[in-house]
Amino acid sequence: MSDGRAYLRPAGLLWGSDAVEAAASGEAGLLAGGPVAFARIEMLFRQESTVSRSWHAFSDLRASHDSDIIQALDKITAARTLPLGLDAGRTHVMGIVNVTPDSFSDGGETADAASAIARGREQAETGANILDIGGESTRPGSEPTPEQAELDRVLPVIEALAGDGLTISCDTRRPAVMAAAVKAGAALVNDITALQHDAAGIATVRDLGVPAVIMHSQGEPRTMQRDPRYDDVALDVFDHLEARIAACAAQGLDPARLIADPGIGFGKTFSHNLELLQRMTLFHGLGVPLLVGASRKAFIGALSGERQAARRMAGSLGAACWLAMQGVQIVRVHDVAATVQALKVLRAAAQGGADIS
Repeated sequence: MSDGRAYLRPAGLLWGSDAVEAAASGEAGLLAGGPVAFARIEMLFRQESTVSRSWHAFSDLRASHDSDIIQALDKITAARTLPLGLDAGRTHVMGIVNVTPDSFSDGGETADAASAIARGREQAETGANILDIGGESTRPGSEPTPEQAELDRVLPVIEALAGDGLTISCDTRRPAVMAAAVKAGAALVNDITALQHDAAGIATVRDLGVPAVIMHSQGEPRTMQRDPRYDDVALDVFDHLEARIAACAAQGLDPARLIADPGIGFGKTFSHNLELLQRMTLFHGLGVPLLVGASRKAFIGALSGERQAARRMAGSLGAACWLAMQGVQIVRVHDVAATVQALKVLRAAAQGGADIS
């Protein structure tokens, strides 16, 4: 391929025994190693500001002699190894614990350590595989939190929950907080800036030896929703995340330790968010596991007319189920028990009741 760039978006998705049989016959490929399969592919070719689209059968492209196409398909279909010993063949739930007075959906509910620890334990008991502890609100329009205040908020919570034997992620963009959080027991770093906020970010995660979530965002939280613009939001976000994975690899941070997040609601309009959700399978072409946080976000409020973020659980469940059907490996949510229940029903229906533990 020359004078442009081709992207492959898996479509024609299949689940359960349909996926297994279609993949075994060669008529479909397994998305990130399964359990979702895809029989069709949308090929997008971008040349400068023009994007052309065409549709192809999986089997036809798999038989291609174009090395770029084969390489792209290999990235899409390769089985993922999730960090922290998680099973890559299902969608896992990350519970949100905001130790902040001003987060967009639950600010103040768990602003003190005792409340945050109780919330984390409750989420773990109801099925959260990972607890994401954050001490700085990054909602649209928010101002930065002083580093020491962020440390004071998250460290006691991480120490207590990690001491319970729970798997802890620290939601932070600051290397010093990352290092202190890991020392306190965190096993994962979740950075909304894809390790760009501080020049030491990549090296810090590399040296800590923990996995990291790298998320796409456009601009700073204070200004990111003022006028976000893209030539093609899905392709632009893909390019950014691909470049960040390459930047991490160049500094010795193994891409096998990375999880990519397209950043719903971070520098995106209502339409941008819906387009990313609709084209989510494109991001399997990054070759790493995917995490997405759509829980209680403003686009759900816009669709439903619900102004209060805490009352958007039903819409959040719809988003989580959609993401699981697209092969996303981790969903980041506020309403853990309801999400776990919804995903269990979805998985049982897809598999016909087989192996739903």
